[in-house]
Amino acid sequence: MSENNQEKEVPFYPDHVALEAKVALGVVILVVIIGVIGLFAPVGLGAPADAMDTPLHVKPEWYFLALYQLLRYIPKTIGATSPVLAVVLLLIWPFLDRKPDTSKKTTKIRFWLSFAAVLVIIALTIWGEVS
Repeated sequence: MSENNQEKEVPFYPDHVALEAKVALGVVILVVIIGVIGLFAPVGLGAPADAMDTPLHVKPEWYFLALYQLLRYIPKTIGATSPVLAVVLLLIWPFLDRKPDTSKKTTKIRFWLSFAAVLVIIALTIWGEVS
């Protein structure tokens, strides 16, 4: 190497490591100062959160509005477990019902039950949004 290149190079070990150690020490000191300030002068935003008391203005996303509305009008244990049981029933239904469909009547009954369920879900979602 020529003498010009050697003059511009900074060795990694003593110089760069020392600089990084100083920066890390500065960050640690800053974090400790902020922690001590927060310890002696905490910033409170209000009353602590209560999981059993939901404010009136809080609403879930649109895809949970039907379940949220369902929880308002039926007991909480039934309202929390019935959607889960319904999904489990839908998942295991093909294993429970193995006989072939030969009747159009069962197809119509399933169609109208599914249609009614979708209408109820849509109605609960809209009702949850406007309430």
